[in-house]
Amino acid sequence: MAESVRICDRADLADGTARRFDLDGHRIALVRIGEDFHAVGDRCSHEDYSLAEGEVFPEECEIECWKHGSVFSLRTGMPLTLPATKPVPVYPVTLDGDTVLVELP
Repeated sequence: MAESVRICDRADLADGTARRFDLDGHRIALVRIGEDFHAVGDRCSHEDYSLAEGEVFPEECEIECWKHGSVFSLRTGMPLTLPATKPVPVYPVTLDGDTVLVELP
């Protein structure tokens, strides 16, 4: 059964940025685009590099791995460019007032 876990407050993450969080054994990259928050697995599926350290593309709703340039959809986790060929996990995000919650499996 999935459980919603507090990850941070809305003000903890600036618009257009990403930050890594470790929650209950899950390494998560949380990304803020305007008032929307997206959570994906923080390990690039090509190699074990942090996606939270990469560039966020707000208009496309994507994040780029800083090491080898693979771009991932923040909505689906699918890789959009090589060298990555496998998706990263996507975690549902909800807001409870100013609290950001992530649903963990």
